[in-house]
Amino acid sequence: MIYNKNKQNRDLYSDSKTSTVTQTKSKAKIKKPSMYRVILLNDDYTPMEFVVWLLQNVFFLNEQLSNQLMLKVHTEGRGICGVFSYDIAQTKQAQVKQHAEKNEHPLECIIEPDDETS
Repeated sequence: MIYNKNKQNRDLYSDSKTSTVTQTKSKAKIKKPSMYRVILLNDDYTPMEFVVWLLQNVFFLNEQLSNQLMLKVHTEGRGICGVFSYDIAQTKQAQVKQHAEKNEHPLECIIEPDDETS
């Protein structure tokens, strides 16, 4: 009889409402940032040496790439200096403008969305 009484007590405790919480981990998908091209535009007044210096010091291109890009800008009217996230592209554009104004050159730089990364 004692056994039955203990069994009843266990049943009373096991019937108490207990809830089990199940948590599922879901991985949040992180969207890659939109990318933007920084484009240097040609003008008839900015010296080629300054453009090369700018490409080396703002975009960190080596001398050979800087010369190739400078010639492309000179012959084709524009050249892509790099593809960056929006904030970095804006910063690069501002740096180009700041250096050009400081050195009294009319060099222009624009940013536009990069269709290849969309």
